[in-house]
Amino acid sequence: MIKVISASDRHHASHGWLDSYFLFSFSDYYDMDNVQWGPLRVFNDDYIKANSGFPEHSHSEMEIVTIVLEGEVTHKDSLGNDTVIRAGEVQRMTTGTGVSHSEHNSTDQDLHLYQLWFFPNKKGLTPSYEQKAIDFTDEKNELIPLVTGQKVLEDVVYINSNSTIYYANLKEGKEIDFKTFPIRKGLIYVTTGELFVNGIQVQKNDQVRSSDVDALRIKASADSTFILIDLPGVEANY
Repeated sequence: MIKVISASDRHHASHGWLDSYFLFSFSDYYDMDNVQWGPLRVFNDDYIKANSGFPEHSHSEMEIVTIVLEGEVTHKDSLGNDTVIRAGEVQRMTTGTGVSHSEHNSTDQDLHLYQLWFFPNKKGLTPSYEQKAIDFTDEKNELIPLVTGQKVLEDVVYINSNSTIYYANLKEGKEIDFKTFPIRKGLIYVTTGELFVNGIQVQKNDQVRSSDVDALRIKASADSTFILIDLPGVEANY
């Protein structure tokens, strides 16, 4: 199954200082048919104005991944971390038994980031934090792993989930074949450009959700960047 969800079908929440596009039910947006995709519970595409941000708040029993595309975010948490995550960097926070944090754009430039929440593969984990600079924004015409819990890879952020997040910067005319299994799920979110996925056209901010396929054949019909997430299909494999 290949399902395309257009950019216009994302939920848009505007708060003046924050423009957020929800790919799944979140906050005051609820759709019983759009709560999660495998263990992926939240995927928010956030634009945060200069000198603004999220005050301290709490989380538990989630793996939270932040991918900064433009600008930088200042992060502080109850674990004692006080860091800055810049464009091209990835952060993972295991909230486990509970953690509080704040996120601010403390610069004079706008901030663009993706934040994703995953159900962890076990409950009651000790809260932890990881941040890594990964050279994923250059034109490499390949899938670059950013976060994984499936296998040991160098220079990749670890997550307590049987999932992997990839980023690709694909030049016009270039192709990628991603081998998968019918028992897995996939999600592609187009950051820029235009793709054909298994022959189906998708454009900027469109998403593709796949299941019961053995390969995703991705071709760029324009210079494109996108996120690809490989996910377990059943809860027993989270």
